[in-house]
Formats: sequence, C-alpha cells, structure tokens
Amino acid sequence: MTAPLTPPQQPHQQTPPPGGPYADASATDEGPGLRTELWQAVVVAVAVAVVGLLLGVLWAWLAPKVPLISDGKAVFLKNSEGEEAVGADGTFMLLALAFGVVTAAAVFLFRRSGGIALVLALAVGGLLGSVLAWRVGLLLGPDDDVIAAALKAGKGVTFDAPLKLAAKGALLAWPVAAMIVHLALTALFGPRDPEPWASYATPVPPYQEPVPPLENRQDQ
Repeated sequence: MTAPLTPPQQPHQQTPPPGGPYADASATDEGPGLRTELWQAVVVAVAVAVVGLLLGVLWAWLAPKVPLISDGKAVFLKNSEGEEAVGADGTFMLLALAFGVVTAAAVFLFRRSGGIALVLALAVGGLLGSVLAWRVGLLLGPDDDVIAAALKAGKGVTFDAPLKLAAKGALLAWPVAAMIVHLALTALFGPRDPEPWASYATPVPPYQEPVPPLENRQDQ
C-alpha cells in the first residue's frame, strides 16, 4: 500500500522590509513630524526667554552697588579704586552660565532625543532671556538719573549708581552654555542608534524534520 505523498511544510516566509532585505531596520522608526518639532522648538524658546525675568531679578539683587557721592556741584565715585562696576558684569555672567546649565538640563529631560531645532530654540531663548534679564535688572536697579538721585540724596550723602552691563558679551553666556551642556547630555545619555551590523541580519528559518526517502515510506 502506497502512502499518500505529503509535500514538506514550507517555512514561513517573512515579507522583507521596504528597500530590500538589507534595508536599515531603523528606517521605519519615525520620530515626531516636522510640525511637532517646530511647535516644541517654539515652546522651548518662549519658556526659556520668560525665565530671563528671574535672572534679571537676581542680578539686580546680587550685583554689587557702585557708591557715588556729590559735593553739591558734581558727582564722584566714593571709592575710585573700587571694582563694583566690574563685579556687576561678573555677577551677570555667572548667573547666566548657571541659567544656561539649568535650562539645558530641563530641555533635555523634556525631550531626550534632542534635534537641531531644539538646540537652536534653546540658543534663541537663552539670548532673548539674557536681553530681557538685562533690561529688567536696569529697571529694578537704582535710578538711572544720576543728577536727580544726587539732589535727592543731598550733599555729602552716599547713593548708588545705576546698574550697568558694560561687557555686552555677557549676553552670550547663557545661550553658549545652554548649547554646550545640551549637546553633551545628548551625547552621553541620549538614545543610541542601532548597530550597523544588526540591520544586515538574515532571519533563520525554523527547524524542520527531514523527510524520509520515498522508498522507505513505500516499504512501510
């Protein structure tokens, strides 16, 4: 009696990904769309710029004051060798560097994948925040009308000079620090790309038991 011949079971064939069997497996992992990236960049830039209000308040509070004195005819520095004016610039720069580090870490936690749009938004927001902090510090500091302040204080009475930012390059401390810190965090703790050799792996078919020869099956 001849046993019916049963064709061996064919292994399951997987449909190759678009681009051929050797296409990059990461090509199908699409990130957020362009519109989403732009929207996130705008939100980051605005949020970082608004934080500049806090920087301005801290600068007006922590910056060393420059004492002036009037003899009734002219206004002079009470301490001609003082470094208070330079200290105001240094205080602004140190605070801006600290704000750059903090905002870069916050933006990295907001979106770990990074992206050029996010880095540019962080830089633009930091620059706008520095300018806003500079103007807010001037408003919160001593009166910028030295003559009126001298008349109000009186002859021989010490009063504070207006707050000034002589080194305008300090406005770049925040955006530069933010970009460097954010890029460093992304390089150290950001998501990693898949290994190149992993995309060339060939799927192994499942194990199939060998089919006995036709003569052996007829003897049975």
